[in-house]
Amino acid sequence: MTADFFKVAKLNSWIDVEVPMKTWEERLFELIRRADGFVACKGGTGTLVELAVVWEMLNKSVMAAKPFAVLGDFWQPVLDRVREVEVGHPAPWGEANGRLVYVAATPGDVASHLTTKLQKT
Repeated sequence: MTADFFKVAKLNSWIDVEVPMKTWEERLFELIRRADGFVACKGGTGTLVELAVVWEMLNKSVMAAKPFAVLGDFWQPVLDRVREVEVGHPAPWGEANGRLVYVAATPGDVASHLTTKLQKT
């Protein structure tokens, strides 16, 4: 998916079909709507926004449960800080009752996790 907002972004070789969107918000929510699961890799502020929005939607159960993983330990400090708050303030939300984001050590670990979770649906 592309968005007019990203003027200099180009499709990479892994993209078969371009789905153009006007704004980054439309792009994000369309990606969320279409996805069967999510993987966050090391990234910057854009990836942080995507991670946070998906995590919040899962946490508050405003979308169907979908598997979510982060690759490597890059996001571990963020996960730890947020979980510290979520678990420290018991609520009916998902993160207080279990881990919504799986930390995968390797790409193979991500694939195994997603495969296992998606086969259960």
